[in-house]
Amino acid sequence: MYKGRIKVNTDIRFGKPCIKGTRIAVSDILNLLGAGYPLEEIPKQYPGITKKDVVAAIEYASQFMEHPTQAIAQI
Repeated sequence: MYKGRIKVNTDIRFGKPCIKGTRIAVSDILNLLGAGYPLEEIPKQYPGITKKDVVAAIEYASQFMEHPTQAIAQI
């Protein structure tokens, strides 16, 4: 589950949802996936995150697409 792994802070990346404790935005992860990077490769591109963080970003994005206002409120 993405709760506890994704944070929004207006002082970091202009308030984009990011992996907790990093400046790595959910959109950064989704862009890599969209470019064809395998899920397992992404933590190698961004040391400090785990495969669970990548999955959390995907889950967050999925939830946001289904229920935009609820996804933000649940962070």
